[in-house]
Amino acid sequence: MRFVAHVPARRAAQSLDPQNNNAMSMNSEDPKFGRTRPSKTKRLPFVIVGIVAVIVAAIAWWLAHSTPQQPPGGGRGGARGGGQGGPGGGLPMPVGVAKAETGDINIVLNALGTVTPLHVVTVTAQISGQLQNVNFKEGQRVSQGDLLAEIDPRPFQAALTQAEGTAARDEALLANAKIDLERYVTLFKQDSIAKQQLDSQASLVRQYEGTLKSDQGQIATAKVNLAYTKIAAPVTGRVGLRQVDAGNNVQNGGSIVVITQLLPIDVLFTIPEDNLPAVLAKQHAGAALAVDVYDRAGQAKLGSGALASLDNQIDTTTGTVKAKAEFANSDESLFPNQFVNVRVLLDVMHGAIVIPTSSLERGSGGLFVYTVQPDHTVAVRNIKTGPTEGERVAVTDGLKVGEEVVTSGADRLREGSKVELPGENPQPAASNANASKAGEGDASKRQGGRGEGQQGQGRGQGEHRRRDGSGSGTGAPGSNPADGNAPAKPADAKPADAKPGSGDAKPADSGKQ
Repeated sequence: MRFVAHVPARRAAQSLDPQNNNAMSMNSEDPKFGRTRPSKTKRLPFVIVGIVAVIVAAIAWWLAHSTPQQPPGGGRGGARGGGQGGPGGGLPMPVGVAKAETGDINIVLNALGTVTPLHVVTVTAQISGQLQNVNFKEGQRVSQGDLLAEIDPRPFQAALTQAEGTAARDEALLANAKIDLERYVTLFKQDSIAKQQLDSQASLVRQYEGTLKSDQGQIATAKVNLAYTKIAAPVTGRVGLRQVDAGNNVQNGGSIVVITQLLPIDVLFTIPEDNLPAVLAKQHAGAALAVDVYDRAGQAKLGSGALASLDNQIDTTTGTVKAKAEFANSDESLFPNQFVNVRVLLDVMHGAIVIPTSSLERGSGGLFVYTVQPDHTVAVRNIKTGPTEGERVAVTDGLKVGEEVVTSGADRLREGSKVELPGENPQPAASNANASKAGEGDASKRQGGRGEGQQGQGRGQGEHRRRDGSGSGTGAPGSNPADGNAPAKPADAKPADAKPGSGDAKPADSGKQ
């Protein structure tokens, strides 16, 4: 009775102690495998580490197979890896070359200009009336005095006739008054009339004389209005589009057409105030500055002229002064309000060393060029340049006449790079093919060496594991320790060639046996 009562009390005490319960659960033995079972909380970190390792291995495999292999020969230009055209060897780089020559360089001042005609006249009606005729075609060249249009002259012809009739009447009255005045003078001498009557007659004569002058003015006005019915060209030039058609009633000041003078023609442009002293020095010396104009692209030459005049002040907002050049424009290549590129010839540099502008390269030390040496290598040459004219530039220091400079293909050149000049025979295709095959062979050897190293490392690790397994004696069930000394199976052997029961059977088969 005392023993039975003691056992439940001890179990109750153990159930009240949580640490004792954990110890009992952790130290509980698995009756199936005969060993202790680890807790789930301890296995969770190992599971997480395993998942992370698998993810890292998958990413590493993907990066190893997706990164493209860099071909042998190094980077750009072969400067570091001895590639094509580099100083380390390889094929020469084909380039374009040009010789430094002696020539003249024009010192020009470039500007943007607008073609401005000498005269732009808007022909308008000077009287009101109906437009009867239009005697020009749009775009036609007309000369000064040519009849352009005509307004109905009949009202103005009638006004002229009326003014002439009034003048004739007043002229007859004046003549009669003059005769009476002569009579009054004779009678006054005979003391037949009073002095007052003589003075009144003399005043009447002067009054008729004034009326006759007014009539003559009316006649002149009527003649002018009649002349205005015929609209003539005031200047020589080209007419534009007509502003009104025949049959319409035009008012005084109504536009008929616009005439633009094209021969000669001006070009208006601006000169920077920094270049103004050189221009003024030429003008004060009496030299005429030649001016050439080109199209918008600056390629086609449109005409040649001379500087005509300068403005009398500098524009403070732009720091430029307006200039005007005059052109003969005999071929009418310059059109009013046309945008042109202006080149003013300031001076000419004679006997300068000239090279193409495409040969200039810019580095940390300034401008330089690649000069071709007799051994078909290039050398870097620092130079100093002068004025530029189009695609040519003057070299003031660093280059001699006759030296060859690289004009194209210089982006992959370095100091001492080999080059192939234009017109030279390239290397045979067979030698290039052999060189490429040799390069591929070297690459395959390097890859094979890396593969053998990896295979040797794998075999070493496998032997190490087999030696560890045989020494411990705790190998997997069904494993044969004697298989560790068996020769390795060739890498290119196919599993289908293995026969059942042969020495090359799979480990799974030996396990089943």
